[in-house]
Amino acid sequence: MSLPLASAAAPRLPHPSPPPTAPLWPASFAEPFPGGVPAVGGVPLAELADRFGTPAYVIDEGEIRARARAWKAALPDADVAYAGKAFLTRAMIRWIAEEGLHLDVCSAGELELAAHAGFPAERIILHGNAKSPDDLRTALRLGVGRIVIDSTCEIARIASLVPAGARQRVLVRVVPGVTAGAHVAVQTGMEGQKFGLPVAGGEAEEAVARILGQPRLELVGLHCHLGSQIASVNPYVTAVRRLVTLLERLRDVHGVTFPELDLGGGFAIAYRDGDHAIDPRAYAERVTAELSLRCAHADLPVPRLTVEPGRWIAGPAGVALYRVLAVKTTGSHTFVAVDGGMSDNPRPALYGVRYTVRLVGRTSPVPVRTMTVVGRHCEAGDVLAEDVPLPGDIRPGDVLAVPASGAYHVSMASAYNLVGRPPVVAVADGRARLLVRRETLEDLRGRDVGE
Repeated sequence: MSLPLASAAAPRLPHPSPPPTAPLWPASFAEPFPGGVPAVGGVPLAELADRFGTPAYVIDEGEIRARARAWKAALPDADVAYAGKAFLTRAMIRWIAEEGLHLDVCSAGELELAAHAGFPAERIILHGNAKSPDDLRTALRLGVGRIVIDSTCEIARIASLVPAGARQRVLVRVVPGVTAGAHVAVQTGMEGQKFGLPVAGGEAEEAVARILGQPRLELVGLHCHLGSQIASVNPYVTAVRRLVTLLERLRDVHGVTFPELDLGGGFAIAYRDGDHAIDPRAYAERVTAELSLRCAHADLPVPRLTVEPGRWIAGPAGVALYRVLAVKTTGSHTFVAVDGGMSDNPRPALYGVRYTVRLVGRTSPVPVRTMTVVGRHCEAGDVLAEDVPLPGDIRPGDVLAVPASGAYHVSMASAYNLVGRPPVVAVADGRARLLVRRETLEDLRGRDVGE
């Protein structure tokens, strides 16, 4: 009988170095471009603003692919599943498919888009704390590779939808009791929030027992997700220790071992100078070492690892473009109002996130001053960036660029104040192409069918 992990002697790991600061802009960001205007993907940003209008989202295809490859290279023996909730279009699905990634989705809509784009269903994972009947029926019809069970009431519901003679592979999402994440609204690894089944209270073990009693479900492993914008590897190492302890207990009680362990994502990126980010290589080194060590102590086979980077891949590849509509000074504050805001980026209002902003439409010899960039919406909380340095001669018509805008902008955008959602433009090798057109007033009126 192996020793409980809590009392197993383990060598001290080297004290981890601080996470590295990360670049704000895509690697293709170049300045000065001819004419002194910055460019991404070989295309001047001001030219994109003129051609496609503002607000607009710009996505650097090369940056997406490079970041996908970074995780594949760091974890060659693991499954890397792109978290589609961060940013999902048909082009994005094609890019990650070509890079050999799996795909994590949360709804029938995301499933159908993936199917329409030709993504292999067996490489899809379906998540969600409250999956609708349509979500589950679509997943089973398309033949997704994994469904993550988030509550005990899902067990019989999923099993009842699986055709006779078939089996659906599932993971069970457990809560390891690890607090991590940049804001309380995105901390999902501890008890007291809506996701998963707690380890500490025994709910996770109860769910496993129930799933093992369902002949139409094949439980292949555990899943957890600790939160979002996590800049340290330490919480993931702690999660590994607690999950391996659970795996050992499940082996001892039920006589089963599982071939898979999904540690989710939540990897931080930089939004402002000096912000830290997760390094895939450092993550891979520490997490795989800890997993191998703990499994050896427990006399367990090492499960195949899955990770789910979303923001880390898409976020730094995106740049948002705006045009200045108004500049005014109130007391000691100078406000720069742009033609977008919380309808195309609700994250500042939801989580208090602040971004970097840069003038890109022209050069200015005027010294910078501290200003606050705000959106156009009728909300005092519609603030994009506080206390950012901008040239003192900033004026209406200027083009501003916001880096790190590739994740949770498109996917969370709304038509608040009946302002249509911006277009998505891909850039690569000096060329730009439209991926998603701008939402028009005709689009919005067309949905209003009542009198």
